[in-house]
Amino acid sequence: MKHFHLHLVSDSTGETVSSVARATLSQFEGVEAEEHLWTLVRTRSQMEKVIAGIEEHPGPVLYTLVEADLREMLRAVCARLSQPCVAVLSAAEAELSKYLGAKTSALPGRQHQLTEDYFSKVDAINFALAHDDGQAHWDLEDADVVLVGPSRTSKSPTCVYLAYKGLKSANVPFVLNCQLPPILEDLKKPLVVGLTISPDRLQQIRRMRLQSIKHEDDSNYVDSEHIQREIDESRKLFHRHRWPVIDVTKRSVEETAATILQYLQRRQERQEQTG
Repeated sequence: MKHFHLHLVSDSTGETVSSVARATLSQFEGVEAEEHLWTLVRTRSQMEKVIAGIEEHPGPVLYTLVEADLREMLRAVCARLSQPCVAVLSAAEAELSKYLGAKTSALPGRQHQLTEDYFSKVDAINFALAHDDGQAHWDLEDADVVLVGPSRTSKSPTCVYLAYKGLKSANVPFVLNCQLPPILEDLKKPLVVGLTISPDRLQQIRRMRLQSIKHEDDSNYVDSEHIQREIDESRKLFHRHRWPVIDVTKRSVEETAATILQYLQRRQERQEQTG
């Protein structure tokens, strides 16, 4: 295992550079990066602290900075220490600038300004939290997406991820011998999606959950036969209502959310075609 220090420098929240770093590192096996995240770096004094950190723990640098002076300070220390210094958006910005015939605005954190889109995301996140695990099911019609599935099928994190995309998402747990909210059968606006998973994987996840909370209860929650019945009955429910089904066994939350977004787009296209 190769260990190294990785410095992520941003004049905003660091979300972009962190995402790029994760996506890139996932392509390498046998490496482990100790990440140093430096955010809201907008002054020379702040950059000097970053430089001190890089000097203490030399390693590659990925950055998103719009101020030319700060970029030069960062490049200079990396050149002196013989460390890579990568502007993660430069190639994309250069190509788009060339195509559009326009220069970038050079405003730090512009994508996080308090716009209408920003407040829409905040509303969506609040909605997801208020409608987690079957709560406030009486107004599910206000949702864009409703996820249904057995416990530990990643319903909650998927809803939060979708909320960050600006979609109002709710989730309802499927529990054997427990009636689902009747409103689920009459929803018109939301896309209802069933989440399923392999029984073995679900049992493993639930056992890990019990261990994490130091709970040794050997109940139906982790019983293999009970879990198999949960999966079978939930699938029957999904099929009966003709809800699209996503198997999350080998999917990340991001991949599940991407599939849901595809379902939404297809439904919108069908609605537009039918007028």
